[in-house]
Amino acid sequence: MNKTSPVQAVIFDWAGTIVDFGSFAPTSIFVEAFKQGFDFDIDLSEAREPMGLGKWDHIQAVGKIASVDKRWNEKFGRSMTNNDIDAIYAAFMPLQKAKVADHAEPILNAIEVVDHLKSQGIKIGSCSGYPRQVMDVLIPVAADYGYKPDCVVATDDLPQGGRPAPYMALKNVIDLSVTDVAACIKVDDSAPGIYEGHNAGMWTVGLLLSGNEAGLTYQEFLDADEATLSAAREKARTKLSKSTPHYLIDTIDDFPNIVAEIEKRLLAGERP
Repeated sequence: MNKTSPVQAVIFDWAGTIVDFGSFAPTSIFVEAFKQGFDFDIDLSEAREPMGLGKWDHIQAVGKIASVDKRWNEKFGRSMTNNDIDAIYAAFMPLQKAKVADHAEPILNAIEVVDHLKSQGIKIGSCSGYPRQVMDVLIPVAADYGYKPDCVVATDDLPQGGRPAPYMALKNVIDLSVTDVAACIKVDDSAPGIYEGHNAGMWTVGLLLSGNEAGLTYQEFLDADEATLSAAREKARTKLSKSTPHYLIDTIDDFPNIVAEIEKRLLAGERP
């Protein structure tokens, strides 16, 4: 294949970026795992708050949310412990494995966008806050839909841990034989995932409407009037802007224009 782009690789997040519009597979399962493990109620907004972290770290972060910690103390007389997190994580894993395939459908034109990148000789990497045993369920189902990245790194594949550290993104760089991190783009719907891209020395692109921060179902997105979309967009922009992505777009459908812009900047000698 002729290499036609100065971009060497794009590293995509999974839920809310390429599959699972609205990132509902993990959030709904967190609510269920807290309920199953401890008969303790959290709401979807609390479950969404630390999205992008590895799932054990995510549960720990939910437990530290002031409103959750207050209710936990009222119920159990103490804050959440590591043993509590382990128990919720143990409940989370089988639930997530059972449900993740139900949320594997690609977002909008994700497959077409990815295939076009591949046709330009751009390598497709990926990483996720999901652990490997969940990814092992998701990968073949996504492949049936036509999504086949060249590399998949799960949050527990590396001893150093996951986001916002750069290790998963850099593992993609190594496995894909990329020679310059500045010729890579990290695409994510969460702030930890965008920080991951910055920390790895890459261009970063945040997604406003397809992911965790907007929290819209695909049907709600299709049915929404411009005022609703604008409100969802601004809500997500407020959260994602803190991680200072180079670009913010609505969904993966808008990504080709960003690739073209980054290609121009690379050819002009710019770096992230």
